[in-house]
Amino acid sequence: MDIESNGHSPASDEGDEGLPLRTYAERAYLDYSMYVINDRALPHVGDGLKPVQRRIVYAMSELGLTATAKYVKSARTIGDVLGKFHPHGESACYEAMVLLAQPFSTRYPLVDGQGNWGAPDDPKSFAALRYTEARLAAVAELLLGELGQGTVDYVPNFDGVLSEPELLPARLPVVLLNGSTGIAVGMATDIPPHNLREVANACIRLIDRPATTTAELMEDIRGPDFPTDAVITTAPEEMRIAYETGRGSVRARARYGRENGDVVITGLPYQASPSKILEQIAAQMQAKKLPMLTDIRDESDHENPTRLVLTPRSNRVDVERLMSHLFATTDLERNYRLNFNVIALDRRPKVLGLKRMLAEWLKFRTETVRRRLEFRLERIRRRLHVVEGLLIAHVSLDEVIRIIREEDDAKSKLMTRFALSDEQATAILDLRLRQLARLEEAKLEAEKGELLAEAGDLEQTLGSRARMRTLIKQEIAADAERYGDSRRSEFVAATEARPYTEADLVSTEPVTVILSEKGWVRAAKGHDIDPAELSYRTGDGFGAAARGKTSDPCVFFDSTGRAYSVAPHSLPSARGQGEPLSGRLNPPDGSRFVGLAMGQAEQQLLVASTAGYGFVTEIGETVSKTRSGKSVLNVPAGATALPPVPFTQATHVAAVTNTGRLLAFPLGDMPRLSRGKGQKLINIPPKVFKSGEEHVVAVAALGEGNRLVVHAGARYTKLRFRDLTNYLGSRAQRGRLLPRGFQRVDSIAVE
Repeated sequence: MDIESNGHSPASDEGDEGLPLRTYAERAYLDYSMYVINDRALPHVGDGLKPVQRRIVYAMSELGLTATAKYVKSARTIGDVLGKFHPHGESACYEAMVLLAQPFSTRYPLVDGQGNWGAPDDPKSFAALRYTEARLAAVAELLLGELGQGTVDYVPNFDGVLSEPELLPARLPVVLLNGSTGIAVGMATDIPPHNLREVANACIRLIDRPATTTAELMEDIRGPDFPTDAVITTAPEEMRIAYETGRGSVRARARYGRENGDVVITGLPYQASPSKILEQIAAQMQAKKLPMLTDIRDESDHENPTRLVLTPRSNRVDVERLMSHLFATTDLERNYRLNFNVIALDRRPKVLGLKRMLAEWLKFRTETVRRRLEFRLERIRRRLHVVEGLLIAHVSLDEVIRIIREEDDAKSKLMTRFALSDEQATAILDLRLRQLARLEEAKLEAEKGELLAEAGDLEQTLGSRARMRTLIKQEIAADAERYGDSRRSEFVAATEARPYTEADLVSTEPVTVILSEKGWVRAAKGHDIDPAELSYRTGDGFGAAARGKTSDPCVFFDSTGRAYSVAPHSLPSARGQGEPLSGRLNPPDGSRFVGLAMGQAEQQLLVASTAGYGFVTEIGETVSKTRSGKSVLNVPAGATALPPVPFTQATHVAAVTNTGRLLAFPLGDMPRLSRGKGQKLINIPPKVFKSGEEHVVAVAALGEGNRLVVHAGARYTKLRFRDLTNYLGSRAQRGRLLPRGFQRVDSIAVE
């Protein structure tokens, strides 16, 4: 087809074959979209049903399958639906019927099924339609009770042979009671189920006070009420925003308790499968991510539809923390989207908040009741007209009998003689002889009086908005009393579910981590081991050690100032000689590991370089999540990082050079950084440092109760805090020389 650039074809516009391709495609797509939106995926705000659901319920009512009737094979029902009203797939139609019958899928099932209609474990495990039987549930009367009373319009079915109701005259907002889910073209709907009594109370409140706010309506409708026995943990404020806008989410989690040390789960979130949840938990147990559990069992039966039992390893297991992890990692907690997208009364899809949805339904209900009353009033008037004609016949009974016996066209003669209508004359001619008795005349007079009284009452109701509102409220209250039940989904205030971290899964035990001079690492249980007495590989020896707990972060530092994190519980045992740390990490070429630190994240740490620069940080600031570590200390050219120094209650910092110069100064003079070069601790002339003649050997943090031990070859000296008076000064000073024999210092330590 030759299509011009402006989208118009030179061909004739008569018929689809003459349309431009773009115009035809656009029209076809829009037609299909509107069909899917209006006739398949979205429910109507009036009766809360999609077309296939409406046709199933209507077809069952036409078959006489009321709540008191015998069960009939589902194949009979589906056959009627497909053959008369819904010419689509059999399996899709039957599945829609199944969902209306499953009590764990629909809050108020409209279909009462007999046979295998699926199970919570597998909702699609229902038997074929030739095996199952069904009838309407009693609550379906809310949709069908007023159907034959002129309340709704009828439209031709797909082939024009029959007619079907465009909507069902719902006496309660089923769109909220059972909710709905569906995906249309470019839009979707997700309406959760709600409690019938709560919805009815909210409707009555809105009738009494149209200016009621959504927050006030939520005093009645607190939130969704799912078919399963779960608990809702969404915050009230978050719920209010969702109901005001018509969009949001709601979070539900399983209900559980304690029995004889076990954790017993008695209620699952909506649409959660017990078997799938058990599989999820079992997979974590096999992966050793739940060492605190020893057994899981499914003890569900007829009396206890949901009963999952978890057996903790001991009574010391924190059950609340365990369940928080399971809520975060399994279907024991689920989020449900809220999207109140419905077909409104103007037949357009709209996202309505709670108040607007109830207001729309009340408009629909008001119009339905008005049509019902008008229909009844018209029937009364027609009956009154007939009764008046019959009374005329009783007054002139002899003349009526004579005309009927003698006249050839008795009907016309009666109409002329007594000024009767065709309907009245027909009713007189249809009278039986026994109805001509005087007793029947009295009954007619009584019936006329009752009809006149009822007609007057109906006219008053139709003419008064107050009486109409009162009638609607009374009917809503009566239906709520008859069909309502208690709420199943409770609301609880709960913290956000949090999965276990790797540290949570590690038992908290004392451990000593040992680093050799060549960078080999291992861990020993307890703190009573002497690392220097362990055996090392030939040419290797003790380098550094740190004591802590298996749950503490352990950080290794290399000579370039980079820090690396390794979980202590994952290190090899000290019974052997360990393994090279470089096999776990990716340090820069030419670097070597100089020390380590282990403790809580807030543990203070003094880091410094041989150039005499350093700062104070915390272990938590040095933790890295990558094999390549993170740069913590910027080391000047020609210098290397010193072993980190953890401390708790220190007041002063001591720095000593290899030439025996010692400087002690207040800890408060030290900068606190997360990373960087730091500031000068002790003054070393740049020329002297570059020449290699002098550098910082070690730094230490100490308090008044400590002693500083200075090692120089085989010699050592212990300086009490008061002995450091001669070496006290300000940060970045030159320091003073130690006594003779300590001009070649190897290291310092704090006791």
